[in-house]
Amino acid sequence: MILSRRGFRQTLFAAAALFVAVPALSPAIAGPEPVEPIEISARPISAFRIGRAEKKFGPLEFVGGLEMTSPARDFGALSAFRFLKTGSDFIGVADTGFWFFGTVVHDADKRPSGIQNFHMQQMVDASGLPVDEKAEVDAEGLAVKDGIATVGFERDHRVSQFNIDPDDMKAPFQQLDFLIPAWELRRNRGFETVTRANPYGQHEGGLVVVSEKSLDKSGNIFAAVIEGPRKGVFTVKRNGDFDITDGAFLPDGDLLLLERSFTMAGGLKMRLRRIYGESVEKGAVADGPVLLEADMSYQIDNMEGLDIWTRDDGALMVSLISDDNHSILQRNLYLEFILHED
Repeated sequence: MILSRRGFRQTLFAAAALFVAVPALSPAIAGPEPVEPIEISARPISAFRIGRAEKKFGPLEFVGGLEMTSPARDFGALSAFRFLKTGSDFIGVADTGFWFFGTVVHDADKRPSGIQNFHMQQMVDASGLPVDEKAEVDAEGLAVKDGIATVGFERDHRVSQFNIDPDDMKAPFQQLDFLIPAWELRRNRGFETVTRANPYGQHEGGLVVVSEKSLDKSGNIFAAVIEGPRKGVFTVKRNGDFDITDGAFLPDGDLLLLERSFTMAGGLKMRLRRIYGESVEKGAVADGPVLLEADMSYQIDNMEGLDIWTRDDGALMVSLISDDNHSILQRNLYLEFILHED
């Protein structure tokens, strides 16, 4: 049977989903490897829907994107990122236990055109030695504030804080109480979202965590406000067969969630859902409308990371990244959209 490009990619992705990737064992080393630049090749993506020129998708306008590749062995598995400098310098975590840093470069038309100054560093323990066990460093969620990175880990469920030093990331200096009973967190469905609210909004800069697919008895997704004046456990209404992979607060106090679905029948999909800020509350079931849904007829992959920022011309920007799971069948993507609030 001859498959279309879309059908071919869906079939390959479905086949890959039947296997569990086992990372190659790293050679024994006495300490962390030196932090060195990694070469990144970035192919521009000019259209979000494959073969179509349209730019508007509901309230979102596609600006541009990049398909990123590298000869470096450790590049990939990009799970979460946040901008340290608006729209350019970023920090991120890979679910293989690496930090990554770099800069998004834009052209004269404000479209993403490349990645510069990219480097990665393996996470280390209290002795400064690299941690090679994936179950101990399955980093999935990230928030940054005042030089501190707050990271959500699954499998060994925890929320840890690190001092940010792009040249020498050390072990965490603190573990946070995530409030959700540990027995309610599923092994590979833990904290995918770690985000801070607007300090001047209704949540007064509170720190929020949302699990990927740890469900309560009603089938809703466990989440919590773990710092701030409105601490407490809440849930997010599960909508269809989508799981949560990241999120960030909008300036008005609403929470924008990135969601992903994969089924043998429907293939891979991504979705952006706007959660009403007032429903992010202790004991509440948070919910809100879908802003965007896309399948493999669009330029998507395993979309896992999201950040929100304001461009120098005032445009409210949404940036997304994908996690290729170190698979030759998947891609590392960076996508940018304008979110039109009207």
